[in-house]
Amino acid sequence: HEVYLAVKDMAHVADATLLFGDHDLIVKLEAESLATIAKSVVEAIRQVPGIIDTKTLAGAEL
Repeated sequence: HEVYLAVKDMAHVADATLLFGDHDLIVKLEAESLATIAKSVVEAIRQVPGIIDTKTLAGAEL
């Protein structure tokens, strides 16, 4: 829950949802570029105490 509270209001975070199962949290980021999202993940999200691992998936509107 502390990790959720830490990331939910970060820049580029459009949504954060607590999960049950193999993963604890899903965070949706929105930005002008994939590079901006990658920077947010590396420089902000991965620095939050309690985050052990991240997986980044990119989506596209067709």
